[in-house]
Amino acid sequence: MKEFGYQRVLDVSEAVAVLGADPDARFLGGGTNLVDLMKTGIERPGRLVDVRELPLDRVEMTPDGGLLIGATVTNSDLAAHPEVRRRYPALAQAVLAGASGQLRNMATVGGNLLQRTRCGYFTDVAGPCNKRLPGSGCPAIEGEHHNHAILGASGHCVATHPSDMGVALAAFDAVVRYETADGPGELPLADFYLPVGDTPHLETALPSGALITGVILPPAPVAAHSRYRKVRERASYAFAIGSIAAVLDVRDGVVHEVRLAFGAVASRPWRALEAERALTGGPATAEAFAAAADAELAAAEALPHNGYKVPLMRNLVVALLTELAEEAAR
Repeated sequence: MKEFGYQRVLDVSEAVAVLGADPDARFLGGGTNLVDLMKTGIERPGRLVDVRELPLDRVEMTPDGGLLIGATVTNSDLAAHPEVRRRYPALAQAVLAGASGQLRNMATVGGNLLQRTRCGYFTDVAGPCNKRLPGSGCPAIEGEHHNHAILGASGHCVATHPSDMGVALAAFDAVVRYETADGPGELPLADFYLPVGDTPHLETALPSGALITGVILPPAPVAAHSRYRKVRERASYAFAIGSIAAVLDVRDGVVHEVRLAFGAVASRPWRALEAERALTGGPATAEAFAAAADAELAAAEALPHNGYKVPLMRNLVVALLTELAEEAAR
C-alpha cells in the first residue's frame, strides 16, 4: 500500500477546505470499500481526511415530515432507527441485506453511496478495465459476466452497482445533500449516478471536492407499504444477483401508486419507470404485475451468461407486488 497522510476533521467547512487544498486527498468514512481498494493499489490517495467525527451522525425529521439522514450515520444505526423501520421499511430491510454485521457497524451512508461500481476485472490490477484504466477495454463482455448488467450498460463497461441501500433510496426519490467550497447543494438520487456510456470511470455527478453531508427522504405516507427483496447465490453476505425495492398503494383492487427500483441489473440503482407507468391506475393482479415487468425488461440486453436475470427480475416483481397487494386487501 502506498504511504499516505491522515487527518481528522471536526467541521464540515474544514473538511471541504482540506480536500480543496489537496487534490490527492480522499474523505474517509467507514473505509469498508476505500481501504480495500487501497490495499490492492486501485486507489492511491496521498492523504485520508477522516470525517467520522463530523456532526452528521443523526437521523432527524424534516419540517415537511420527511427524514434527513446524516452522511456519517452507520448502516447499523440506520437499519435500527425506529422512524426508518416504521416509515420506510424497505430501506431498513435493504441495509440489513447488504452486508455482514461487522461491515454495517463501520460503513456509513455517505460511503455507501460512493462505493465503486465494480467487478472482478476491476479489482484485478494485472488486467485491463475501462473503469480502472480508461480505454483499456472491458474483458467482462467476453469473459465472466454472469452477474453483470442487463440494463443501461455499454460496450465500455457492464459492471453492476453493488449497493442495496441505494436501490431502496431510489424507490423513495431520495435527494443527496452535499457541501462544497462554494456552498451547499443537492442532487436527486436519480441524477446522482451518471450513465455508464463511454466514460465508466466517471460514476457520480458530485462536483469536484464535494462532501456528502446527508440524504433527504421526502415525506411519502405510501412508503410505509414497502418491501425489499434480494436474491443472492448464497445465504450469507454476498452481492445481489437481482433485487427489488417496491412500494404499493392499492385501493379497491386498483393500483393508486407504485414505485419500483431494481438492483444488480445496471451500473446504478435502476428506477423501473416503464413498469410504474404500466401499473398505475390498473388492476393489482399477478397478470398486470407480469406485464409491467415485461414492459420494463423489454430494454434488457443480456450477455451470453446473464440472461437468467430477465426472468429472475420478472418473477421478483410479480412475487413482491403480489405480497404487498395481498397485505393491502386484508
